[in-house]
Amino acid sequence: MTVAAELNQAVEQVKQQVIEWRRYLHQHPELSFHEEKTAQFIYDILSTFDNLELSRPTKNSVMARLIGSQPGKVLAMRADIDALAITEENTFDFISTNPGVMHACGHDGHTSMLLGTAKILSGMKDKIKGEVRFFFQHAEEIYPGGAEEMVQAGVMDGVDLVIGTHLWSTMEYGTIGICPGPMMAAPDTFWINVYGKGGHAALPHQTIDSIAIASQVVTNLQHIVSRTTDPLDNLVLSVTKFVGGTTHNVIPGAVEICGTVRSFDKELRETVPKLMERVIKGITEAHGATYEFTYEFGYRPVINDAEVTQLMEDVVVEALGAEWVDHMRPNMGGEDFSAFQQKAPGCFFYVGAGNKEKGITYPHHHPRFTIDEDALAVGVKMFVHAARKIVMEVE
Repeated sequence: MTVAAELNQAVEQVKQQVIEWRRYLHQHPELSFHEEKTAQFIYDILSTFDNLELSRPTKNSVMARLIGSQPGKVLAMRADIDALAITEENTFDFISTNPGVMHACGHDGHTSMLLGTAKILSGMKDKIKGEVRFFFQHAEEIYPGGAEEMVQAGVMDGVDLVIGTHLWSTMEYGTIGICPGPMMAAPDTFWINVYGKGGHAALPHQTIDSIAIASQVVTNLQHIVSRTTDPLDNLVLSVTKFVGGTTHNVIPGAVEICGTVRSFDKELRETVPKLMERVIKGITEAHGATYEFTYEFGYRPVINDAEVTQLMEDVVVEALGAEWVDHMRPNMGGEDFSAFQQKAPGCFFYVGAGNKEKGITYPHHHPRFTIDEDALAVGVKMFVHAARKIVMEVE
């Protein structure tokens, strides 16, 4: 039996166990930086596998090292393990038992897929030339994120390549999303407070109308995207929160604004807050108001290495078939997988997990989000065949 055939057989054998792990994790979600029980569950399962060296790089993360029988490259694989503050509205029999917390982004699936991968590969130590590291990362959903903490703890020391995946419910089962170069944007956050002078709504001339001024700030910020930025650059500036006032006949003295900026280019990213403050300062001063402006840089953009991405596309073709390849466009979502990519070339790819025929169509972060569990075996297959190409079938 070839190594590829042996791996495919092993995936079939572990498939049901991966589903069971996913359902357990779905029932017991924990928020970012609070994944104590989740991390212990992962550690306990990994402890039952042979040939793994286990550690806890941070309080709520787990790393397993599988060192092969011969020297070679070091391949890292990552799964995120945290959940979201969402009240689940699904009706299947394994919904969240933690009120107000839900795996609404597929991290339960990512974790179970990597556990399945570790189970398979841990039994093939004698075929591995090099090392495979399994990262079970906490706190992807909340900045500053768990990836950076794990990197600071040294998990990437000596790593040659790093790969990670995301189950994607808006991509149909039967596809693998591949994207060389920029794939996911840098997600930054901003807060603006506009301070005017409150008063009676019937006497606006005695006030400095913070709502009218803040509204101009919101509309003029869009000129940064449409008139200041090169149309060929990728930039999103979205105001997502606008709070001011308490009743119908009072002009409030202050308005609170919040939002996000998404970009790929480092120079553009650093320029945007300066452009924003120029707009905010000009408008507020013109109307006799004042302001406070805070800008927080979030995760770096996910930039896939061309060579590693081509390798993963080859894995898709060899393990699943060319018809599975989806040369997807970049998107403006954010991911702290980028922290690992600062230390070694890497590839982040999507596994299609939606299924219209099964009614699995809800987007990520929705209270009725779920995945087609058939996609779990696909993710495992991608991981183990990546290991085959990088640390097993090596000349």
